[in-house]
Amino acid sequence: MPLVRVKLSILAAALLGLLFGPVASFAVEEKKENASVNSSSEVAVIKTSEGEMVVQFWNDAAPNTIDNFKKLARSGFYDGTIFHRIVKSFMIQGGDPNSKDPAKENKYGQGGPGYKIKAEFNDHPHDRGVISMAREPDPNSAGSQFFICLARVPRLDQHYTTFGKLIKGDDVLGKIGDTPVTRNNAGEMSKPTTRIVIHKIDIVPADSVK
Repeated sequence: MPLVRVKLSILAAALLGLLFGPVASFAVEEKKENASVNSSSEVAVIKTSEGEMVVQFWNDAAPNTIDNFKKLARSGFYDGTIFHRIVKSFMIQGGDPNSKDPAKENKYGQGGPGYKIKAEFNDHPHDRGVISMAREPDPNSAGSQFFICLARVPRLDQHYTTFGKLIKGDDVLGKIGDTPVTRNNAGEMSKPTTRIVIHKIDIVPADSVK
């Protein structure tokens, strides 16, 4: 090939790179940005034996907690668990894998995913309908168990990680909260007399929920 043609080919390739390189880079960045936007606009649909509740996430307040919750939900971790602890005028608690098996009732409240996550305490208060992570005395001991407040509980603020709030299903929350209870193994009046099952938790785009 003549030298002039070689130089022209190199020049053409360079020009194409200048023209399309930034476009390709922009496309990649735009894809990443869209993925972030889509993730931040997702909600959780908690499908229970008493109806559905929809949770809007507070992504700015507890991103790692939310990522963990979404991961567990998508994997089916919560499927078949129950709200094993219901304290009147306080909260309903679920997310323990032990609660899938009635034979493990004496271990309800002790189960988890096999790891712990760090606390992300924030300024969102524990109002009715707020979802927050249950934990042991160690602040960084949350795993999979969560609770939804039945009323304002200010004593929990800045001590437990709030990460979202119900935007639909307050009537379902109230119905679950009104479930008759008896004493559990620790003597607390919080053991539901009927199994309130979490059939599934779906993570879906917010605009898909009506």
